[in-house]
Amino acid sequence: MNPLPALVLLPIMGGGVAWVAGHVRPRVTTTSRDASWWVVLVTLIVETFVLVMATFGHPVHTGPWPGHFSMPWIPAMGIAVRLDMDGLSLSLIWLSLIMCFLCVFLATRQVTVHAGAFRFLFLATLTGIIGTFLATDLFLFFFFWELMLVPMFGLIAAWGHEDRQRAAMKFFMFTQGSGLIMLLSILGLVITHYRQTGVLTFDYFTLAHTPLSPAVSMLLMLGFFIAFAVKLPVVPVHVWLPDAHTQAPTAASVLLAGILLKTGGYGMIRFNIMLFPDAASRFAPIAMGLGVAGIVYGAWLAYAQDDVKRLIAYSSISHMGFVLLGIFTGSRMGMQGAIIQMLAHGLSTAGLFVVAGAIQDRLHTRDMRCIGGLWAAMPRLSGAGLFFAMAALGMPGLGNFTGEFLVLLATWHVSPLPAILAAVGLVLAAIYALRMVNRIFLAAPRTGLQPVPDVASRQMAVFACVMVFLVLLGVYPQPFVTFSAPLPLPVAAMTGPEGATP
Repeated sequence: MNPLPALVLLPIMGGGVAWVAGHVRPRVTTTSRDASWWVVLVTLIVETFVLVMATFGHPVHTGPWPGHFSMPWIPAMGIAVRLDMDGLSLSLIWLSLIMCFLCVFLATRQVTVHAGAFRFLFLATLTGIIGTFLATDLFLFFFFWELMLVPMFGLIAAWGHEDRQRAAMKFFMFTQGSGLIMLLSILGLVITHYRQTGVLTFDYFTLAHTPLSPAVSMLLMLGFFIAFAVKLPVVPVHVWLPDAHTQAPTAASVLLAGILLKTGGYGMIRFNIMLFPDAASRFAPIAMGLGVAGIVYGAWLAYAQDDVKRLIAYSSISHMGFVLLGIFTGSRMGMQGAIIQMLAHGLSTAGLFVVAGAIQDRLHTRDMRCIGGLWAAMPRLSGAGLFFAMAALGMPGLGNFTGEFLVLLATWHVSPLPAILAAVGLVLAAIYALRMVNRIFLAAPRTGLQPVPDVASRQMAVFACVMVFLVLLGVYPQPFVTFSAPLPLPVAAMTGPEGATP
C-alpha cells in the first residue's frame, strides 16, 4: 500500500466522521462533543502511523524522489494525481501533525458550538496543507493550495472573536487573489512547454526542464513569488495576518502560524528556487531586501502592541523574514537555516498562541495592560509562556537561534549589510519578548482579577513535548538539517502524457 494517498485522504475522511459524530445528538452535550473530539484524536493517531510508514518504509523508487504516487486524473489535459515526497515535505508534514496534536489536546476540546463542523474544517485544512506539501502536478498543487483556504476561512469567520468576519474576509481576499496570480503563472509555464514540445502536461519534473527566456522566466517566477509572499507573509503584503491571528480561535491561530505560513516558504523553495533558479538569482537582492524589511518592521510593530495575539502575529512577520532571507541567499547554509527556522518558528509560535488562548479563555482579555502577575496564580502556564518567549527571541540552545544564526552567517557571506540590519531585528525581538513576559507574568498582579485555574499536569506534558523538540533543534540540529534537506531535481525530465513515471 502506498502511504502518500492515505496521508492526504485520511484527515478529511476523519473530519467527515467527526462531523457526523457531532450530530449524533442534536443538543450539544459533553458526550456528543467528546465523540467528535475522540474521532479527531484517532484520525491523527492513524495519520501518524501512516507517516511513520512513509518515513521509515522502503518503497520501490518509481519516481525521482523516495516517496511517489501517480495516477491519471484528466489525461486529455495532461493532469495527473501525482504525489512525491522528499525530506523537505516530510519534515513539514511531521511539523503539521505535531501542531495538530497540540491543538487537539490544548485548543479544541473547549469548542462547544457546532463542535463537529469545527473539527471537520480543522481536518479539512490539514488535508489541504499535506496535499500542498506532496503535490507535484501543478494543477493538483493549485487545487490543494486553494482547498486549505476555504476551511480556514470558515474557522475564523464562524468561531473567531469580535471582529472575525472582517478578518476572515481580508484573509481570504489576499490569499485567494494571490493564488489566482499563481494560476496564471502555472498556465503560462504549461502553455510555453506545450508550444515547444507539443506535450500538454502539468508535471512538475517535466516543466522544470522547459527552456525559458530570461524575461519569461522572471515573469513566471514573480507570479509564484507573489502568492508565496502573501502566505509567508512578506512586507508589504502582510496586512491580513495580524487581524487573522487576533480574531481566529486558538486552534486556527496555531494552524496559521505553525503550518500555513510555512507553505509560503515551502513554495519559494520548491518553485521559485528549483523551477526558476536563474530568475530567482537575479531577483535575490530584492527578495533579501524584503526579508530584512520584514524582520525589522515586524519586530518594531510587535514592540508597539498591547494585544498579546497581535504581538505574536507581528513577531511571526519578523521571524518569517529570516526564512525569506535564507532562501534567497543562494547558499546551502542559508537554505538549511531557513528550513530550521520554519520548523522552530512553527513550534515556538504555536506554543505562544496556545498560551495566549489559555489566558484569554480564563481572563477574557488579550490586553496586556489588563493582565499581570500571572506567575503566582498560574505557574505552569507562566513557565510555558516564558520558555516559548525565550525561544522566540532566539536564545542559544533553542531551535530559533540555530535557524537565525545559519541565516545570518549565510547572509554575511553574501552581503554584510543585510546581515547587520537583520541582527537589529534580533535585538528588537529580545526587547518585545522580555517586555511581554514582564507585563503578563512577572508584573504585580492587577487589582480585581478573579482567581483562575492553572493548566493541568497532563496539558503541561503536551507543552513539554514541544519544548523537547525545540531543545533538540537548538542543541543537536544536524539530524534535522540532514533529514529536511530538499532533494534536487532529476537531470532528465520525466516523460509520459500525464507527466507520470512510465
